[in-house]
Amino acid sequence: MYTSINVQKENGIARVVIDNPPLNLLDAALLPDLDAFITEIADDATTKVIIFESANPEFFVAHGDMSFVDDPEAAAAAIQIAGDQALNPMLRLHERLRQLPQITIGKLVGLARGGGSELLLAMDMRFAAIETAGLAQMEAAIGSIPGGGGTVYLPRLVGRARALEIILGARLFDAPTAERYGLINRALPVAELDGFVDRLARRIATLAPGVVSGAVQVIDTALSSYEDGLKAEDEVLFGLFARPAATALTNAARAAGAQTRDGELGLEALLDGIVTNEAIPD
Repeated sequence: MYTSINVQKENGIARVVIDNPPLNLLDAALLPDLDAFITEIADDATTKVIIFESANPEFFVAHGDMSFVDDPEAAAAAIQIAGDQALNPMLRLHERLRQLPQITIGKLVGLARGGGSELLLAMDMRFAAIETAGLAQMEAAIGSIPGGGGTVYLPRLVGRARALEIILGARLFDAPTAERYGLINRALPVAELDGFVDRLARRIATLAPGVVSGAVQVIDTALSSYEDGLKAEDEVLFGLFARPAATALTNAARAAGAQTRDGELGLEALLDGIVTNEAIPD
């Protein structure tokens, strides 16, 4: 079905491997493939988490195809991407990705510049290899600005001053600096990256119904309005309390030792056992 990505689904997790040699350019092949995948996955209630990674250890997505600059209007018209047609195709794609109901995670081992960086910024979370990963918005150096959402996504992640530094400085950020700035969630040794992301994805995929969507709803509301965020949190909280999963899991946790000294000293491991062993009612 796809020519530039490989997709595997298992246990509530979809793994998307970008494979568009030689550089994984965000081009007329990769853009439609990602758009088609987003269309396919958006209504897939069995998939809870999507992990995006690259088959090329050197490049996640190098950047957008620079040949588009020769005739940008013709390039935009030729690439059919769903969404708001007033926006350029790359921006439409990234917004569709950002709005997916699943949790999206980017796993960065190599380099992601320009549109490749913005593809990552549109995801819910990003994790990168300390030794080899790098991100950049290099568009200013070639007479432009980010056009795939970077000027909108960056200030929300890192603040205005750092967004201006990233965009106007047009320099590569290594993983430790990207972590410090808030571009990525964590910088991890490359030997630990796969295991960490897989554990996180499995954890999210096993959460009780309504938890993921509820958390996303409240956080997104709170980013726009503090007061509305508080109200949304209250509504979602009591809505989840009314579902049988919260009662069943909380009672199972107490039975396993929560609210005892020994249980509280290792509460995360105790709760992991509850998620693994307890059937979760809908």
